[in-house]
Amino acid sequence: MRALFLLLLLANLLFLAWTRWVVPMPEGAGLPAPPTATPLRPIRLQHEAAGAVGAPGGSNVPNAAGNLAAASCVSVGPFLEQAQADAATSSLQRLGFTARLRSATDEVRVGEWVRVADLATPADATNALAALQAAGLGDAYVINDEGPGNVVSVGVYADPQRAAEVASTVARAGFTPQTTERMRTLDVFWLDVDRRANGGIPELQDVGQPAEGALPLELRVCPSVPVEETVNGAPAAGGAAG
Repeated sequence: MRALFLLLLLANLLFLAWTRWVVPMPEGAGLPAPPTATPLRPIRLQHEAAGAVGAPGGSNVPNAAGNLAAASCVSVGPFLEQAQADAATSSLQRLGFTARLRSATDEVRVGEWVRVADLATPADATNALAALQAAGLGDAYVINDEGPGNVVSVGVYADPQRAAEVASTVARAGFTPQTTERMRTLDVFWLDVDRRANGGIPELQDVGQPAEGALPLELRVCPSVPVEETVNGAPAAGGAAG
């Protein structure tokens, strides 16, 4: 009996030694369990967060892309002449859109203004004007009412590509061109266009390129304008555009 007891004790000791020093321990055994992982938040670009509906600091610009995507009505324009708006109306109608003519007095973009600014003296401005005209920019002229310094205006161009070409000519003539958007308050016409039943809204190319001397076209969300203020027919009772 004693021999059997000693044999069993020896077997237990050998098994314990085998499990401790021969068999490898499972990875992570004896270590505390890791905490439950917190779900990662999606990464967003700054302009995506700023444009989110209801987000602090979101865009309030009337023609912001996010607002246009959700609008039920968009304004296409501006047009200086009603005939220009009528031609655009015909183009939109062929595409299945319903357009209403509206007159307004708005601040609108008239083009890209190219100029040479901060010239030290009137004589410098006169010399710069002569050099620019010799380079083929015959519409350039000196102005003195655009803040400090002397400025040579090279022109305002509705076509951004044309403005870029003129700026390149100014640079080749040895001057540093400055290009900014030129805004002006004008009496203009807009076309208020409802979203189609299939969800479509017009794009600028749907009305074609602006005619020579026309304003650059843009899209804005329709304002809440009473129908009585529109100019394309009898007003509908109690209605509102937009």
